Amino acid sequence: MMSNLFSVFDPSTSMMNLSLNWISTVLGLFIIPMSFWLIPSRHFILWNKLLMGLHMEFKTLLGMKKVYKGASFIFISLFSMIMFNNFLGLFPYIFTSTSHMVLTLSLALPLWISFMLFGWINNTQHMFAHLVPQGTPPILMPFMVCIETISNMIRPGTLAVRLAANMIAGHLLLTLLGNTGPFLSYTMLSLLIMTQIALLVLESAVAIIQSYVFAVLSTLYSSEVN
Repeated sequence: MMSNLFSVFDPSTSMMNLSLNWISTVLGLFIIPMSFWLIPSRHFILWNKLLMGLHMEFKTLLGMKKVYKGASFIFISLFSMIMFNNFLGLFPYIFTSTSHMVLTLSLALPLWISFMLFGWINNTQHMFAHLVPQGTPPILMPFMVCIETISNMIRPGTLAVRLAANMIAGHLLLTLLGNTGPFLSYTMLSLLIMTQIALLVLESAVAIIQSYVFAVLSTLYSSEVN
């Protein structure tokens, strides 16, 4: 039963032994309305306001001391990509790429490695100082170094697992409830449809929140290396 349940996340569409499911990661580019490119359209103004709001927030999180030009746009692009993929996964018969650790780790791991390399090469003393929080008693310092090192090393894993697990949980719940539909009476079926619609609205909110959380945490991790 469990293998059949999780099989909804398996890549299944292929052509000439090449999986076509991962094309869904760029599918958002093809469904952008034509009016978006006509400046100043309503779509463009709305999206521009969202991006400017994110830019100001990420700029604040990165800190004003040493902000490199365009640094916030890396995380805005990351937010946009994850949000589009999360939303596309809510449509029927579209592969949810963000529910796979292959994609989420591919986003989190290079970011974390680049932050670590930049920090340890350019700000070595600052990175060593991060291993021991201020005010730690001398006797606890070796333990704190171990704890901080472990917490630092699991960061890309937690980023990847958080995003994938949230996408999987919502889709599994929708699938489980949907599978009970053929066995219900008309009264219970109408109740089930209302529940599914409510869950779909919740999943839409989760799609935005998880992409925002991923981008914000990546920004905070990068601000620590400066």
